[in-house]
Amino acid sequence: MVLGTPVEMPVQVRAATAFMAVFPVPTTPAQALIDHTGLEILQYRPGRGLCTLVFVDYVDGDLGPYNEFGVCFLVRDHTRRGGGVAQDLRDLATGGAGALIHQLPVDGEFTRAAGRGIWGFPKILADFDADHRSGTKRGSVSCDGALIAEMSVAPGVPVPGKGIAASLAAYAHLDGVTRRTTWDMNPSGVRTRLGGATLRLGTHPIAEEFRRLGLPRRALVTSSIPDLQMTFGNAEVVTPGL
Repeated sequence: MVLGTPVEMPVQVRAATAFMAVFPVPTTPAQALIDHTGLEILQYRPGRGLCTLVFVDYVDGDLGPYNEFGVCFLVRDHTRRGGGVAQDLRDLATGGAGALIHQLPVDGEFTRAAGRGIWGFPKILADFDADHRSGTKRGSVSCDGALIAEMSVAPGVPVPGKGIAASLAAYAHLDGVTRRTTWDMNPSGVRTRLGGATLRLGTHPIAEEFRRLGLPRRALVTSSIPDLQMTFGNAEVVTPGL
């Protein structure tokens, strides 16, 4: 029950659109940001991790229509400690990695309450101005009157087939508890390219986190998804390292 409304599991997103940019970040400051979760940054090369910034427009789903801005880090499975880059790359290739949802501003009170109450996602209320329809995708997100970030993503080339269809372990940490949720994605019409992102930061504390990671810098890759379906399962409390 969320704000007096029953929510059945799993939660279905029948129609959404998204655009994202993946940035390389130094491991040390990234790990400092997530140390409280007990998880470890996955390294795609020595001393470098991956941070994804994503704007999503949820058009039709069980939590209603809303906008979202996600800050996600690729992390090792919660049972792993160390292991090095070679093991990280194997896990990345075989689906053994996870995505830590580090920040998650949204513009709907119901989805904020559901996200925090069901999965422990760190959703906060924010204001959005996003264009998911033009060739170049653009979005800005602000909270408490302060800009967090503005980002644009240039058009990419079509990805054959489903592109990035995947089932991921989505981790989140809220109120001292780390949780793991199964997150299934079924995209179509994906377009991607190397680079292609423009990022401008504001004065909000989340923007200051980005600066500590060395952002803005050139994105490794950007993608846009005009048709995205998702399913979110139940969350389980995990103890990293066990």
